[in-house]
Amino acid sequence: MSEAGAEILDCMRALEAAGDTVVSEILREQGSFREWDHYPEGDAYDRDSHAQYYYHAHAKEERPDEQGHFHTFLRPQGMPSGVSPVVLERDDPPPGGNDALSHLIAISIDPKGHTIGLFTTNRWVTGESWYVAEDVIPMLDRFRVDRAEAPHHVNRWITATLRLFRPQIVDLLRQRDTTVASWRREHPRDNVFEDRRLEITSQISISVPDHIQRINAALKATR
Repeated sequence: MSEAGAEILDCMRALEAAGDTVVSEILREQGSFREWDHYPEGDAYDRDSHAQYYYHAHAKEERPDEQGHFHTFLRPQGMPSGVSPVVLERDDPPPGGNDALSHLIAISIDPKGHTIGLFTTNRWVTGESWYVAEDVIPMLDRFRVDRAEAPHHVNRWITATLRLFRPQIVDLLRQRDTTVASWRREHPRDNVFEDRRLEITSQISISVPDHIQRINAALKATR
């Protein structure tokens, strides 16, 4: 986690020196920005690790404190062996093969380009296949993006962010499953995974500098 924090700070210094942020960098040469579109076009995808991500933004009235957010995924060919998605009640057939991807975590960015939050979503939000939290957690260690056709500093930053905040992401994934289970009990006649009333299933606010400071203090205390 300490090494991941140092990696993020190095990326931030390089971007700031050029007057950029992870958002301006991911949007470079992408044409006119449009809400809901994925950036980069076609998503960033590492064919070695099968990690994937994209940036997009909602309307300002929906998320007034946020410039946009990154969604992160892992595809089946990069997952641990023996993992399979939950069979869901759906009208359309679920994706198969390497298309049965899992959403890992979403990363919120404020208008200044700073990382301000992490959150999980219901299945319908990203169209993912649904894997239980205890199967998603080992996937976090397999999320690595260094060969995707996307800006190098953004690839490094997003990979390191999942390392730096791994304990928090683990908690959020477990909270996600608890939220879904509670919603299902309260709405037994509805398909919880397609229920538009349930979008965000867990979330927290974060500060990268504060978290790095706590980690370094903890390491110093053990020496």
